[in-house]
Amino acid sequence: MSDSAPSKFPSVGRILAGVLVFQLGLGVLLIIGDMSDAGLSLPSFGPGQPQLTEPVRPGDQRRTFDPDRPRPFGPSEPLPERLMLTELEGGTYRLEGTIAPDDATRISALITASVPAPDRLVLQSPGGSVADALELGRFIREQNIATEMRADEVCYSACPYLLAAGITRTIAESASVGVHQHYFGQSTILPASFAVEDIQRGQGEVMTYLDEMGIDPLVMQHALTTPPDEIYVLLPEELTRYNFVESE
Repeated sequence: MSDSAPSKFPSVGRILAGVLVFQLGLGVLLIIGDMSDAGLSLPSFGPGQPQLTEPVRPGDQRRTFDPDRPRPFGPSEPLPERLMLTELEGGTYRLEGTIAPDDATRISALITASVPAPDRLVLQSPGGSVADALELGRFIREQNIATEMRADEVCYSACPYLLAAGITRTIAESASVGVHQHYFGQSTILPASFAVEDIQRGQGEVMTYLDEMGIDPLVMQHALTTPPDEIYVLLPEELTRYNFVESE
Protein backbone atom coordinates (compact mmCIF):
# COMPACT_ATOMS: atom_id res chain seq x y z
CA MET A 1 0.00 0.00 0.00
CA SER A 2 1.20 3.53 -0.67
CA ASP A 3 0.79 7.18 0.28
CA SER A 4 -2.64 8.75 -0.06
CA ALA A 5 -3.58 12.40 -0.42
CA PRO A 6 -7.12 13.13 0.81
CA SER A 7 -9.62 12.97 -2.07
CA LYS A 8 -12.95 14.65 -2.73
CA PHE A 9 -16.23 12.74 -2.87
CA PRO A 10 -19.91 13.63 -2.32
CA SER A 11 -19.58 14.59 1.33
CA VAL A 12 -23.24 15.14 2.15
CA GLY A 13 -24.32 11.85 0.61
CA ARG A 14 -21.59 9.94 2.40
CA ILE A 15 -22.44 11.46 5.78
CA LEU A 16 -26.18 10.86 5.31
CA ALA A 17 -25.46 7.26 4.40
CA GLY A 18 -23.25 6.95 7.45
CA VAL A 19 -25.98 8.42 9.66
CA LEU A 20 -28.44 5.86 8.29
CA VAL A 21 -26.03 3.03 9.02
CA PHE A 22 -25.54 4.42 12.53
CA GLN A 23 -29.28 4.61 13.17
CA LEU A 24 -29.69 1.00 12.08
CA GLY A 25 -26.82 -0.06 14.32
CA LEU A 26 -28.25 1.88 17.24
CA GLY A 27 -31.59 0.14 16.71
CA VAL A 28 -29.84 -3.21 16.94
CA LEU A 29 -28.19 -2.15 20.21
CA LEU A 30 -31.54 -1.10 21.65
CA ILE A 31 -33.08 -4.44 20.71
CA ILE A 32 -30.17 -6.28 22.32
CA GLY A 33 -30.58 -4.12 25.43
CA ASP A 34 -34.27 -4.99 25.67
CA MET A 35 -33.43 -8.68 25.26
CA SER A 36 -30.83 -8.46 28.01
CA ASP A 37 -33.31 -6.79 30.36
CA ALA A 38 -35.75 -9.63 29.63
CA GLY A 39 -33.14 -12.24 30.45
CA LEU A 40 -32.58 -13.20 26.81
CA SER A 41 -29.32 -13.23 24.89
CA LEU A 42 -28.08 -13.61 21.35
CA PRO A 43 -25.92 -16.53 20.27
CA SER A 44 -22.26 -15.97 21.11
CA PHE A 45 -19.05 -17.17 19.54
CA GLY A 46 -17.87 -18.06 23.05
CA PRO A 47 -14.40 -19.53 23.40
CA GLY A 48 -14.34 -20.32 19.69
CA GLN A 49 -14.11 -16.62 18.74
CA PRO A 50 -10.97 -16.16 16.58
CA GLN A 51 -7.95 -14.53 18.17
CA LEU A 52 -5.93 -11.64 16.73
CA THR A 53 -3.13 -14.07 15.91
CA GLU A 54 -5.34 -15.90 13.40
CA PRO A 55 -5.27 -14.79 9.73
CA VAL A 56 -8.00 -12.42 8.57
CA ARG A 57 -9.99 -13.24 5.45
CA PRO A 58 -12.92 -11.51 3.71
CA GLY A 59 -16.05 -12.09 5.78
CA ASP A 60 -13.98 -13.32 8.75
CA GLN A 61 -12.54 -10.13 10.18
CA ARG A 62 -13.85 -9.85 13.76
CA ARG A 63 -11.43 -10.90 16.46
CA THR A 64 -11.45 -10.84 20.26
CA PHE A 65 -9.83 -7.68 21.54
CA ASP A 66 -7.96 -6.95 24.76
CA PRO A 67 -6.47 -3.42 24.74
CA ASP A 68 -3.78 -4.56 27.18
CA ARG A 69 -2.54 -7.22 24.72
CA PRO A 70 -3.48 -5.85 21.30
CA ARG A 71 -0.57 -7.01 19.13
CA PRO A 72 -1.22 -10.03 16.93
CA PHE A 73 2.49 -10.29 16.10
CA GLY A 74 5.78 -9.52 17.79
CA PRO A 75 6.13 -8.67 21.51
CA SER A 76 2.98 -9.29 23.55
CA GLU A 77 3.72 -6.91 26.44
CA PRO A 78 1.32 -3.96 26.82
CA LEU A 79 2.00 -0.74 24.96
CA PRO A 80 2.62 2.43 27.04
CA GLU A 81 -0.37 3.51 29.12
CA ARG A 82 -0.41 6.90 27.40
CA LEU A 83 0.95 8.22 24.12
CA MET A 84 4.72 8.56 23.92
CA LEU A 85 6.50 10.68 21.28
CA THR A 86 10.07 9.65 20.42
CA GLU A 87 12.33 10.70 17.56
CA LEU A 88 13.39 7.99 15.11
CA GLU A 89 15.37 9.87 12.48
CA GLY A 90 15.23 13.33 10.97
CA GLY A 91 11.65 14.56 11.10
CA THR A 92 10.21 11.06 11.64
CA TYR A 93 8.85 10.36 15.11
CA ARG A 94 7.12 7.38 16.71
CA LEU A 95 3.77 8.00 18.43
CA GLU A 96 2.92 4.92 20.47
CA GLY A 97 0.69 3.84 23.35
CA THR A 98 -2.86 4.18 24.65
CA ILE A 99 -4.60 7.48 23.88
CA ALA A 100 -5.23 8.73 27.42
CA PRO A 101 -7.38 11.71 28.48
CA ASP A 102 -5.55 15.03 27.91
CA ASP A 103 -3.06 13.37 25.55
CA ALA A 104 -4.18 15.69 22.75
CA THR A 105 -2.99 18.78 24.61
CA ARG A 106 0.17 17.12 25.90
CA ILE A 107 1.28 15.57 22.59
CA SER A 108 0.42 18.73 20.62
CA ALA A 109 2.75 20.68 22.90
CA LEU A 110 5.51 18.08 22.49
CA ILE A 111 5.16 18.15 18.69
CA THR A 112 5.31 21.95 18.70
CA ALA A 113 8.47 21.93 20.83
CA SER A 114 10.25 19.16 18.90
CA VAL A 115 13.43 19.92 16.95
CA PRO A 116 13.50 19.02 14.15
CA ALA A 117 9.79 19.57 13.62
CA PRO A 118 7.96 16.28 12.96
CA ASP A 119 6.90 15.74 9.35
CA ARG A 120 5.95 12.05 9.82
CA LEU A 121 4.45 10.09 12.72
CA VAL A 122 4.84 6.30 12.92
CA LEU A 123 1.77 5.07 14.81
CA GLN A 124 1.10 2.11 17.07
CA SER A 125 -1.80 2.21 19.53
CA PRO A 126 -4.63 0.04 20.90
CA GLY A 127 -6.86 3.13 20.97
CA GLY A 128 -8.29 5.02 23.93
CA SER A 129 -9.94 8.43 24.27
CA VAL A 130 -11.97 9.23 21.15
CA ALA A 131 -12.21 12.94 22.00
CA ASP A 132 -8.43 13.20 22.34
CA ALA A 133 -7.88 11.26 19.11
CA LEU A 134 -10.12 13.69 17.19
CA GLU A 135 -8.52 16.76 18.74
CA LEU A 136 -4.98 15.52 18.19
CA GLY A 137 -5.86 14.37 14.68
CA ARG A 138 -6.99 17.86 13.71
CA PHE A 139 -3.73 19.26 15.09
CA ILE A 140 -1.71 16.71 13.07
CA ARG A 141 -3.53 17.76 9.89
CA GLU A 142 -3.02 21.47 10.64
CA GLN A 143 0.72 20.81 10.96
CA ASN A 144 0.82 18.99 7.58
CA ILE A 145 2.27 15.84 9.15
CA ALA A 146 2.18 12.47 7.39
CA THR A 147 1.22 9.27 9.21
CA GLU A 148 2.66 5.79 8.78
CA MET A 149 2.13 2.24 9.98
CA ARG A 150 4.99 -0.22 9.80
CA ALA A 151 5.03 -3.98 9.34
CA ASP A 152 3.27 -6.08 12.01
CA GLU A 153 2.19 -3.04 14.03
CA VAL A 154 -1.34 -2.15 15.10
CA CYS A 155 -3.74 0.79 15.08
CA TYR A 156 -7.08 -0.07 16.72
CA SER A 157 -10.21 1.58 18.11
CA ALA A 158 -9.58 5.38 18.25
CA CYS A 159 -6.10 5.11 16.68
CA PRO A 160 -7.40 5.06 13.06
CA TYR A 161 -8.55 8.66 13.62
CA LEU A 162 -4.90 9.62 14.13
CA LEU A 163 -3.95 7.59 11.07
CA ALA A 164 -6.65 9.39 9.05
CA ALA A 165 -5.17 12.77 9.98
CA GLY A 166 -2.00 12.27 7.97
CA ILE A 167 -1.54 14.62 5.01
CA THR A 168 -0.32 11.41 3.39
CA ARG A 169 -0.81 7.92 4.82
CA THR A 170 1.49 4.93 4.39
CA ILE A 171 0.36 1.51 5.66
CA ALA A 172 2.53 -1.62 5.43
CA GLU A 173 0.87 -4.74 4.03
CA SER A 174 1.20 -6.61 7.33
CA ALA A 175 0.09 -3.68 9.53
CA SER A 176 -3.28 -4.15 11.27
CA VAL A 177 -5.96 -1.41 11.34
CA GLY A 178 -9.15 -2.15 13.26
CA VAL A 179 -12.38 -0.45 14.36
CA HIS A 180 -15.20 -1.16 16.82
CA GLN A 181 -17.92 0.52 18.89
CA HIS A 182 -16.89 3.37 21.15
CA TYR A 183 -18.22 4.60 24.48
CA PHE A 184 -19.35 8.21 24.72
CA GLY A 185 -20.37 10.13 27.84
CA GLN A 186 -20.28 8.64 31.32
CA SER A 187 -21.67 5.20 30.58
CA THR A 188 -19.23 2.31 30.37
CA ILE A 189 -21.79 -0.46 29.93
CA LEU A 190 -23.73 -1.01 26.72
CA PRO A 191 -26.56 -1.26 26.09
CA ALA A 192 -28.29 -1.41 29.50
CA SER A 193 -27.23 1.99 30.86
CA PHE A 194 -26.02 4.16 28.01
CA ALA A 195 -27.21 7.62 26.92
CA VAL A 196 -28.53 7.52 23.36
CA GLU A 197 -28.02 11.25 22.88
CA ASP A 198 -24.36 11.00 23.90
CA ILE A 199 -23.74 8.16 21.45
CA GLN A 200 -25.56 9.90 18.59
CA ARG A 201 -23.65 13.12 19.20
CA GLY A 202 -20.34 11.30 19.46
CA GLN A 203 -20.86 9.24 16.31
CA GLY A 204 -21.94 12.38 14.45
CA GLU A 205 -18.70 14.07 15.47
CA VAL A 206 -16.68 11.04 14.33
CA MET A 207 -18.35 10.93 10.90
CA THR A 208 -17.87 14.68 10.43
CA TYR A 209 -14.20 14.30 11.37
CA LEU A 210 -13.66 11.42 8.93
CA ASP A 211 -15.21 13.48 6.14
CA GLU A 212 -12.89 16.40 7.00
CA MET A 213 -9.92 14.06 6.69
CA GLY A 214 -11.03 12.69 3.32
CA ILE A 215 -12.06 9.28 4.72
CA ASP A 216 -15.35 7.71 3.64
CA PRO A 217 -17.58 7.81 6.77
CA LEU A 218 -19.15 4.51 5.68
CA VAL A 219 -16.19 2.81 7.36
CA MET A 220 -18.27 3.33 10.51
CA GLN A 221 -20.67 0.58 9.42
CA HIS A 222 -18.03 -1.91 10.57
CA ALA A 223 -17.43 -0.11 13.85
CA LEU A 224 -21.13 0.08 14.71
CA THR A 225 -21.64 -3.67 14.31
CA THR A 226 -18.53 -4.74 16.25
CA PRO A 227 -18.81 -4.75 20.07
CA PRO A 228 -16.08 -3.11 22.19
CA ASP A 229 -14.57 -6.47 23.24
CA GLU A 230 -13.96 -7.35 19.58
CA ILE A 231 -12.16 -5.59 16.74
CA TYR A 232 -12.99 -5.53 13.03
CA VAL A 233 -9.72 -5.70 11.09
CA LEU A 234 -9.87 -3.80 7.81
CA LEU A 235 -8.58 -5.63 4.74
CA PRO A 236 -6.15 -3.87 2.35
CA GLU A 237 -8.94 -3.44 -0.20
CA GLU A 238 -11.13 -1.81 2.48
CA LEU A 239 -8.35 0.59 3.42
CA THR A 240 -8.34 1.60 -0.24
CA ARG A 241 -12.14 1.65 -0.54
CA TYR A 242 -12.50 4.02 2.43
CA ASN A 243 -9.59 6.16 1.22
CA PHE A 244 -7.07 5.46 3.97
CA VAL A 245 -4.69 4.67 1.11
CA GLU A 246 -4.78 5.69 -2.53
CA SER A 247 -5.68 3.12 -5.19
CA GLU A 248 -2.85 2.42 -7.60
